[in-house]
Amino acid sequence: MTTTTSSPTTPFAHLPTRIRLGDLEVTRLGFGAMRLPGKEVWGEPDDPARARAVLRRAVDLGVDLIDTAWFYGPHVANRLIAEALHPYPKHLVIACKLGGKRLPDKSWASYIRPEELRAGCEEDLRTLKLDRLDVVHLRYRKTDVPFAESLDAMIGLQKEGKVRHIALSNVAVAEVEEALARTPIVAVQNMFNVNGGGGQLAKMTHSEVESPEAVVDFCERKGIAYLPYFPLAVGAIGSQNSGLAKVAARKKATAAQVALAWLLARSKIMLPIPGTGSLEHLEENWASRRIALDAEDRAELARGTA
Repeated sequence: MTTTTSSPTTPFAHLPTRIRLGDLEVTRLGFGAMRLPGKEVWGEPDDPARARAVLRRAVDLGVDLIDTAWFYGPHVANRLIAEALHPYPKHLVIACKLGGKRLPDKSWASYIRPEELRAGCEEDLRTLKLDRLDVVHLRYRKTDVPFAESLDAMIGLQKEGKVRHIALSNVAVAEVEEALARTPIVAVQNMFNVNGGGGQLAKMTHSEVESPEAVVDFCERKGIAYLPYFPLAVGAIGSQNSGLAKVAARKKATAAQVALAWLLARSKIMLPIPGTGSLEHLEENWASRRIALDAEDRAELARGTA
């Protein structure tokens, strides 16, 4: 991963503006499609036309990375993306995720065996109307399937031309090191926000990893892009950090905007992917890139988590 300086058309208060994922380059603020389906990431949204409008507006604003997965809905997020944006702009990068699935009771389950990863890959290709997936995250969850076995399946899909770049999700430093010994890794996607990478939300969503901050620091040393998911704690970020409201008041911004600005300031490898089904929130999230946080602001936010 390498970084570039700011562009006058998309100013970022905290540089760089753009970041590389292998041979792909994207703006350092993406869009997560998890919030596009219905409640609990299940079924159709209340207003599919609005969801498609959000996707089109995101691209119009300058977003050129969309993160999705076939099991969001399931199938719903991918279908909405294809309906709204296919044929895709040449500059648009679609990142996917394999290793999970949904059960009939709406719960989340592991789907990480080699044959399951292959089936998930085929679903993403079919529903997104693609011949090859740009970036695919292997979402790891400890089961009876060894990490190396799942990684080998991903490498196999890449050799077949179905996957362009391999990334990881829900991993500690140990898994990243193990993967790097076998293949290039262009990104890591873990739960992370201004309050860290743990807590009740991490437990509820099976997103706990050993030493979340250490993973960010390791990726920075290795030049690996880091995509923090749940950057706004599913909309609850403002109630979890007392410093957000104070800094937001000084900046004349929302707590969510300050939380996103903090991520962009935290590291040059950070590539937040906030998601929403609202055009208003999309515009707010995009505007967060302009917010500069100084040492006093960051100290306030650090105290807010204590």
